[in-house]
Amino acid sequence: MPIHILDDQVIAQIAAGEVIERPASVIKELVENALDAGATTIHIAVAGGGQRLMRVSDNGQGIPADQVETAFARHATSKLVSADDLSHIQTLGFRGEALASIASISRVTMTTRAHDEAVGTRLHLEGGRMMQRQPTGAPAGTVIAVENLFFNTPARLKFQKAENTEKRQIALVVGRYAMAYPQVRFILEQDGREAFRSSGSGQLADVLIAALGVTSFKDLIEIESENSDRRSPIKVWGYTSVPGQSRADRSRIILFVNGRWIQDASLGYAVVQAYHTFLMKGRYPVSVVMIELPSEEVDVNVHPTKAEVRFQNPNAVFAIVQRTIRRAILDLGQTTPLHEGHGLSMLAPASSSQFHSQTEMDFDLDSPGWYPHQQPSYTQHAADEEDAIPAGLEAPNRPRTLPLLRVVGQVGASYIVAEGPAGLYLIDQHAAHERILYEQFMENHTRQEQIAQLTLSAQTIELPASEAALVEANFEVLDEIGFKLEPFGQNTFVIRSIPSLLSDRDPVQVVAEVVQELEADRMPGQAQIEEKIIQRVCKQAAVKAGTILSMEQMQALIRQLERTESPLTCPHGRPTMLHMTSEQLEREFGRK
Repeated sequence: MPIHILDDQVIAQIAAGEVIERPASVIKELVENALDAGATTIHIAVAGGGQRLMRVSDNGQGIPADQVETAFARHATSKLVSADDLSHIQTLGFRGEALASIASISRVTMTTRAHDEAVGTRLHLEGGRMMQRQPTGAPAGTVIAVENLFFNTPARLKFQKAENTEKRQIALVVGRYAMAYPQVRFILEQDGREAFRSSGSGQLADVLIAALGVTSFKDLIEIESENSDRRSPIKVWGYTSVPGQSRADRSRIILFVNGRWIQDASLGYAVVQAYHTFLMKGRYPVSVVMIELPSEEVDVNVHPTKAEVRFQNPNAVFAIVQRTIRRAILDLGQTTPLHEGHGLSMLAPASSSQFHSQTEMDFDLDSPGWYPHQQPSYTQHAADEEDAIPAGLEAPNRPRTLPLLRVVGQVGASYIVAEGPAGLYLIDQHAAHERILYEQFMENHTRQEQIAQLTLSAQTIELPASEAALVEANFEVLDEIGFKLEPFGQNTFVIRSIPSLLSDRDPVQVVAEVVQELEADRMPGQAQIEEKIIQRVCKQAAVKAGTILSMEQMQALIRQLERTESPLTCPHGRPTMLHMTSEQLEREFGRK
């Protein structure tokens, strides 16, 4: 094939592929244009996950009639004039690619009127080609409707995610911009139902309550950098979670630079480092961090979607973010009484009082799914004296998968020391109990036995719009496992039942943790999602590290572990025990 110049339409579609990855990318670009136009109210309406329709309306300054067509030309922008302007960009958009890229892969209708004009203009484009232009009556501002996204790029269309996934992504985008611009009122409607609304009060706290929910906001503390060092032009402010509240992923570490949401691994690490010794490994805080600095000290022109930036002095930004959050955490520990339930117990020094006593945990591990208020106290000790596997009709349903073990004691209120014919065994009580509960749960689930426990009183849980969409998409999976949830207003659900294994837990906390598992899961398919939730349920119900067990309880746990199909690992793949053979012990003591 000879070298040739590509057609303008092909060039536009290639460029669109860099800027517009999914429906949420369209919302992002249109919301940025509305904010740059000075809008104080932005209304977003979505149908079919954005694939069928996305409409963004604003009350900004509008586009003059003689510039409407130019706005859809490639590299047409009002944000800068020369290359020198790139060094001090004050707007969210500046490349002039968004409208041209969106129009090239969809059907677009724009209605706009500048404030100083009496009549508005309506423009209709299909695949980047103008089909109609006409004057129209319209309020000041701009309304852009994008329909049939990717209709002329089938290769891109077939790789789009499920509708509920796109709805979640759109809700995340709108929530982030509402955080960055609390003075602007945002309204998001999805399939005719309002999913999110911010007040436009100018208070970040109000937006966080709307975006994250009241329950999550209660666990946040305000952060603000000190102004004592006037030589530093960098300012950091926002909110971050108390040490006792954390998540299993980094998805709630949200960073903004001069009002622009960014992804920066280094700054994310700075936030995590601020919690050093306050959070367990693999746990991450909820943080909304605003960073403000002179525009000439940050380069935003380093990524097609403007999601990444480059700092002139990255070490200084890293240091002030880490220091600001760390100081807020330490100040909280000094000024607030430490008590369980406020999320501050991790600030207190470790002591024996942190371990649960036997009387605090008085349930029988012989039946791992039952708790003290559900069954009588432990009376069966015959299993402890079991010397052989019965034969004939009295043989157990499950064969033994471990040698017969005798409990010797407990180490650190977390590990059970046991002796067997093949040497010494050190057993992680939490991981072992997880395995027992998991196999019991799966067996009951396969037999379709009752695994749900009705809540004593109806409790409600309010979720962010993105998480509410996730719950709605997985109603069937949750119901199969024992979670019965019913919609109760905007992004709110009534909890009717939870799995019986968790009947002694707070239903609201249980559901919140399961939603986190759903949000962190990247595995497609109902079966995989169901498996992950079951694993989470068993993890929540299993006896925790730091719990002192009696000899009877430890021996009962070991007896059940001996009958599991896979006793060597927990459902997540972590080992349940360490084994040291008699020969290894003899070598360690110099007997061999």
